[in-house]
Amino acid sequence: MTEPLKLNLPKEVKTDSADQTKQFFNQYFSAPLAFSANEVDAVLGFFESRDFEKSAAQSIATVLMQQAKIDGVKVFELLDTLKGLNSIQLSNVVTEIMNYNREKISTIGYKIDEVADRTEARNILY
Repeated sequence: MTEPLKLNLPKEVKTDSADQTKQFFNQYFSAPLAFSANEVDAVLGFFESRDFEKSAAQSIATVLMQQAKIDGVKVFELLDTLKGLNSIQLSNVVTEIMNYNREKISTIGYKIDEVADRTEARNILY
């Protein structure tokens, strides 16, 4: 019995006459969202200037712009509210936004270190 030949070529895309119909009904309840180039550049630049990697900035920018469009908020107003946050606060906000827009089978988390010293947490009376 011979094994199938493994090639490093892309898979052949098979199309049928129903592709346009399938695409139409797959996107029936979702409205297309369009953004201007200056909005996209502004949001990407905002996150890249705060030391987010390019791929992370693109993911976050996409989610923020989609949610802003759905909520009827201008993207530049949203950026103005985020400018006042320090890096930790911004990371927390981004984490919450990404978790809200993710599939519910997993979440992004972060660890908060406990700063209280347990030995000094109680008073000892003699």
